[in-house]
Amino acid sequence: MLPTLSPGDGLLGLRCRTPRPGQLRVFRDPTLSSRWLVKRVGEVRGAGRDATFEALSDNPGVPGAMDSREFGWVPADGSYRVVWTVRRHKVDG
Repeated sequence: MLPTLSPGDGLLGLRCRTPRPGQLRVFRDPTLSSRWLVKRVGEVRGAGRDATFEALSDNPGVPGAMDSREFGWVPADGSYRVVWTVRRHKVDG
């Protein structure tokens, strides 16, 4: 499966309440707080600020891919729902 986003793509995220399965979410990497991750929501537990979600990689077979299988479930509070993406324009050289 190809990743949904590629290096250089842009996105717009909005703080939303309860995550829904299939949504893309942006959140701080639980293993390195200076980095942000974009993952697809799997299962969701709870609702609103108390919700947690399973963060899944669209391409889990790629070396170095990490998701909730490595760092556990993610709190919805502090995450953003991806509502718009912009593809990086490639210029032929």
